[in-house]
Amino acid sequence: MTSADDPSSSPQVGDPGRSDGRYRPFAHLIADHSELYRQVMGVFVRAKQEFTVHLRPEDVHLGLAPEGRPPLEAVATALERLAKWGNLRADPDTGRVTALEDFYRSRHIYQLTREGEAAEEALGAYDEALGRRGELQAVALADIVVQLRALLVLADRDTPDPAVTHLAMLALVDRFSGLAENARAFMNSLQRTVDLHEAEVEVFLAYKQRLIDYLERFIEDLVTRGAEIARLLEDLGTRQEGRIGPLLRVAAEREAADAAPDVAVEALVAAEQRWLGRWDGLRAWFLSVPGRTSQAKLLRSAARQAIPQLLGVVQVLNERRAGRSDRSADFRELARWFAEAPDDDARHRLWRSAFGLYSTRHLTIDQADLAEREGESVPATTSWSDAPGVRISPQLRRTGSYERRGRARAVQDRSEAKAYLAELARKQAEQTAAVRARLATRGEVLLSDLDELDREAFRLFLLLLGDALSAWRPGTESVSTTTNDGTMEIRLTRVPGGGIAEIHTLDGVLWGPEHLVEITDLASERDPLGAVRD
Repeated sequence: MTSADDPSSSPQVGDPGRSDGRYRPFAHLIADHSELYRQVMGVFVRAKQEFTVHLRPEDVHLGLAPEGRPPLEAVATALERLAKWGNLRADPDTGRVTALEDFYRSRHIYQLTREGEAAEEALGAYDEALGRRGELQAVALADIVVQLRALLVLADRDTPDPAVTHLAMLALVDRFSGLAENARAFMNSLQRTVDLHEAEVEVFLAYKQRLIDYLERFIEDLVTRGAEIARLLEDLGTRQEGRIGPLLRVAAEREAADAAPDVAVEALVAAEQRWLGRWDGLRAWFLSVPGRTSQAKLLRSAARQAIPQLLGVVQVLNERRAGRSDRSADFRELARWFAEAPDDDARHRLWRSAFGLYSTRHLTIDQADLAEREGESVPATTSWSDAPGVRISPQLRRTGSYERRGRARAVQDRSEAKAYLAELARKQAEQTAAVRARLATRGEVLLSDLDELDREAFRLFLLLLGDALSAWRPGTESVSTTTNDGTMEIRLTRVPGGGIAEIHTLDGVLWGPEHLVEITDLASERDPLGAVRD
């Protein structure tokens, strides 16, 4: 890039983005390679909509369009420029540090700043202001269910009323648009508030209450009514195949009825495309397809991921209140105490108490010295060179230590305790190996075909099942994972239409969706030296 891209260069005439700091986030619009800057910011905007906050240069590079994609070095330079202009914030990337050299190498992750996000919203509003319709901001999942049911009734009629159909479609679009906008705005503010760079007690308390309200109202409604909305959307079908197609055409025809005669055809085509796009967006928000997760699931996942971050903020605040605060908070509190001290004497006492800097202390003293000093006291401010001498023990002068050492403690015989611990470890290893052998399967079997599990085998089975489910991703049909110690491997495969599996244990029966499971005891396949057996 040329020097014209450098935001640190001198301001140019007629360049409001560089002469006024308030508008620096717009400086990339009039700089060289502005198209690349807009594409990079577009990647961050799309990532924000998917509740992704931080991006590395490699992620931004992959997010650009394959056609005409610039090299990674150009993208990294663009990210640095945008960070200097205030559109992005650069934080040190220590997540991939594996050596000391990596720690000192300049690596950053980037996220949108408030200024950069506001600039992108302004640019998006400018691009879409002419063709965008006003939308209500009310959020009501129950109203969406009601409107979808009304559309089902209209779809069953031979000749649905155009006015009723159009109004029902408008109400559905308005309710859905308000739901999506409010959910996205909430998640954006949620991620910014959790960020510990700007966390304050008052802001956090307001955020915590907002999160509780969100979980109690919105997520509860989204979980309970999301399945019903998805079923209604499936009943109405897609725009190509389903009962919704005629209703969309009716709404488009009524919307284009007031167009001028010379543009009637173009207005009808535009209206049809607009309504088809709205319906596809509604289905994409509530329905998942292979290779793409619905926005409703992404929203629930992002809310669940925010809970551990919330707990981290709670822990930091508790540590601050308990006295285990960070050094910067301690120094700010100490500075406040100095500012509130009534006089210099109080400030000196506070200084000595805070930093332990007292006057000269003598090494040792006996009763005779105490009696002498009581008769002739020496002020604490007296210099050590002017103060009377103090007798120091010869041992202290010779060895530097005044400790009186006694006999060394006898060495204890711990062979019996070591033998007991070794025997206990051997028994535990044998018990664990037996449990692994009982749980291992020969090939894939159904969950319902597993034998009755005792308590130890069932506990290990739950750990394996939890590891497999935590590695499961939307759209996958099979997953394989190993335990942390590398002794067991589990492969879990979905069985479409398999029904419910019953796993019998000594304490009861566990029910769950039917899957194919293969459990392998990796430890039994190795010899005592760790080599794989033939």
